[in-house]
Amino acid sequence: MKGCLRRFQTGRTPSRRRESLPNLRSAAGQVFVLQIVIVVLLVAAAAADLVVQAQRDATQQARGEAVAVAQTFAHGPGIVQALRGPNPTAVLQPRAEAARKAVGVDFIVVMNTHGIRYTYPDPRQIGKPFVGTIVPALHGHTVIEQAGGPPLPGGKAGAGIQAVVPVTAPGGTVVGLVSAGDTVSDVAGLWKPQLPIVLGAGAAALALATAGTALTARRLRRQTHGLGPAQMTRMYEHHDAVLHAVREGVLITDATGRLLLANDEARRLLALPADAEGRNVRELGLAADMAGLLASAKPVTDEVCRTRDRLLAINKRLTFPSGGPGGSAVTLRDTTELATVTGRAKMARERLSLLYESGTRIGTTLDVARTAQELAEVAVPRFADIVTVDLLDAALRGNEPAQQEHRRMRRTAISGEREALPLYPVGELITFAADTPQIRALDRGRAVLETDLRQAAGWRQQDPQRSGPALERGLHSMVTVPLRARGVVLGVATFYRTGHTQPYDPEDASLAEELAARAAVCIDNARRFAREHTMVATLQRSLLPRDLPEQDALEVAWRYLPAESGVGGDWFDFIPLPGARVALVVGDVVGHGLHAAVTMGQLRTAVHNFSALDIPVDEVLGHLDELVQRMDSEETADQAHQAHGPDGQRPHSMTGATCLYAIYDPATGTCTLARAGHPGPAVAYPDGRVAFPDVPASPPLGLGGPFETAELRLPEGSQLVLYTDGLIEDRTRDIDVGLAGLRRALQQAAGRAPDETCQAVIGALVPAHPTDDTALLVARTRMLDPSMVAEWDVPSDPAAVASARARCGETMRRWQLEEHGFTTELILSELVTNAIRYGAPPVRVRLLRQHSLICEVSDGSSTSPRLRWAATTDEGGRGLFLVAQLAQRWGTRYTPTGKVIWAEQPLTGEMPTAAAASSLADALLEQFDDSDL
Repeated sequence: MKGCLRRFQTGRTPSRRRESLPNLRSAAGQVFVLQIVIVVLLVAAAAADLVVQAQRDATQQARGEAVAVAQTFAHGPGIVQALRGPNPTAVLQPRAEAARKAVGVDFIVVMNTHGIRYTYPDPRQIGKPFVGTIVPALHGHTVIEQAGGPPLPGGKAGAGIQAVVPVTAPGGTVVGLVSAGDTVSDVAGLWKPQLPIVLGAGAAALALATAGTALTARRLRRQTHGLGPAQMTRMYEHHDAVLHAVREGVLITDATGRLLLANDEARRLLALPADAEGRNVRELGLAADMAGLLASAKPVTDEVCRTRDRLLAINKRLTFPSGGPGGSAVTLRDTTELATVTGRAKMARERLSLLYESGTRIGTTLDVARTAQELAEVAVPRFADIVTVDLLDAALRGNEPAQQEHRRMRRTAISGEREALPLYPVGELITFAADTPQIRALDRGRAVLETDLRQAAGWRQQDPQRSGPALERGLHSMVTVPLRARGVVLGVATFYRTGHTQPYDPEDASLAEELAARAAVCIDNARRFAREHTMVATLQRSLLPRDLPEQDALEVAWRYLPAESGVGGDWFDFIPLPGARVALVVGDVVGHGLHAAVTMGQLRTAVHNFSALDIPVDEVLGHLDELVQRMDSEETADQAHQAHGPDGQRPHSMTGATCLYAIYDPATGTCTLARAGHPGPAVAYPDGRVAFPDVPASPPLGLGGPFETAELRLPEGSQLVLYTDGLIEDRTRDIDVGLAGLRRALQQAAGRAPDETCQAVIGALVPAHPTDDTALLVARTRMLDPSMVAEWDVPSDPAAVASARARCGETMRRWQLEEHGFTTELILSELVTNAIRYGAPPVRVRLLRQHSLICEVSDGSSTSPRLRWAATTDEGGRGLFLVAQLAQRWGTRYTPTGKVIWAEQPLTGEMPTAAAASSLADALLEQFDDSDL
């Protein structure tokens, strides 16, 4: 208690009370004054707005009431009669005063058309002129205005809001005027009741501002430990000078790893962004080890950490060792004494980066020249200023280079400032001398280093006209490295430095050897791929058709485009069949490479053999399916045998091979098709329409069928388009998109020749770098001239043979083929006799004249005739033998109603009758054995 009195007596308590109030010189006091001014201004503005708004609302309300009262009174009953009466005032004055008091307005005035009052609250003003505007009202309009008038009872002023309305007679004539209104003094009194509320709100705001300022001032004093503004400013200036003047980086982080402060040196050493402060250290793009160290809470002393191209010594301490909110203070020092180590580490890192980049950039394609160019480009400018790569011609072609060819190499790639120096251009064949660095590198099998090219006599003597100017333009050092892979010498790579760059040293030679070794493997892979690709492409092209066989049914053109990455198994064929018919085939074997090409050749050979049997299209695919199944089973056995072999390679299965087989008959214009897992054909009709006929889909070859057929009738001039899936489908294009593109291309090529159609379709659908093989076959149909076809029915009677021969002779004379008449009649008689004797009706004969003469005899039996040797005592059995001797070829094909036996004779040459008879007699005599005579 005494202490309290002492403090009171000494004045400490009043001092503390004064300290609780803001000082006007302080920031808190100035803010307090500003708050008071703002509150006063807001209160004044609110009061002014209240007055203006109240006056506006009252005036608006008075105008509406004045108009309503005036109009109501003007239209009241008896007003017109009173105005026309002898004493209007006596009638209207009582009524006007009663209405005025009832509705609460200040005055209701009735006047004549000259403005003379008949009524007024003050009777003394009756008979005097009305103060206001009445002209518009005389014309039937309502007038609202603010005007002054005579005083009113009760001491009110006459000025106020008044409305003037006309009083009209039933005919529309204005017989008088009525005015009603309120005075201004009544309007202005509406805002006064609300003024205390505004003033009370302003007082409350001032109280809150005062209390908030006092609390803010106390908190600022507590946080600044009682320091004044001058002391705070001086302390900040000292802090800033010390923090930014030292040549060590300083960082302060909180317990969560958020960066609170960083001086200029720390920003420079760590390359911090401008907005680094306030962000977590893991978000500043620092190295993982550096960010982890700064975010951790453990202290460190002189720990070396790499950031960018610097080695930094780091010291870290807790900002509150005895406990507190947590955080760390970090100092960073650039260890200049480790500059040499840093330089070597930088060089090693750059070399590792270069080797890593070479692994990703060299060998992106299987092209020898492109791989060599990638080696040249990856080394410039990080390791060399100019790089040249010279390869043996055999390596460029994909062959194994011979030992004697090592001195002759072709410039394959150049990178760098090739225009600045006189170097051998790309493509030139260079013969290196024995003492050049390139040949010495090949002989030694390792890199050859020339630190000063002015002292390299062998290099200078190789081509003095180029070496001299090159030295003058700054070429000073080189490393040449042999390119060897799997014991095969491919060429050399030479790295040059020019200008002010450092000469090569032995460590650079080791790096060059590493680069060349990696590139050599890629170049050798490309070389071996080129060899295999060339071999497979040659094999496949040798297996595909080369020339069109002679025929008159179709006009054919084709295109075959191998995939860029390797030859596949796409194939096609064009096979003439008996009866002027033609078989069109297109197929695809799954996979790429030699195996696919060989398999394609096997299938094409099998198709030729099956076509020679002249069997229906579905049976051809059935035989192919059995062949593929048998080949797959044999390869499955090979896989089981090779599974434990030394290379462990397994041959590919053929399952998935596809085929489309079609036969076109020009005599009827029909095309019979069947497909095994293959895309259906397209037909471009002569009128420009393009259709994709619905050919029943069957499973691919090797899965067991069955296979269904479809028959199309093609008008003459139609184009039948067969293709493989590489034309309409790839990794980036759906099959529907491809078919739509094929339709557009065929429509645009309407009316063109098949070869032009092929070119248009390939140009529109095949990309520049195809990933799959493409085979395209376009055939434009022809029809046989009816005059070149003769056919008739033959009765099933041996006596009809003579008439058949006679009709055949007549046909030969009409076709001007008399020299072939005897042979044809003989063949026809034998075939007709055989059909009548051993076949079944109906028997029908058809003769076709094209580039050859074809004789066909059909009957209703499916029994196949066969050629045999007749015994000496046999009366028959020699008919087919004679047919085989007289015709170029003959055979049998089966139809749904029986069979057709045909024989074909060439029309390119003439056989003399005597020679023909002699040959026929010799053939007949050979049928008999001398011992039997």
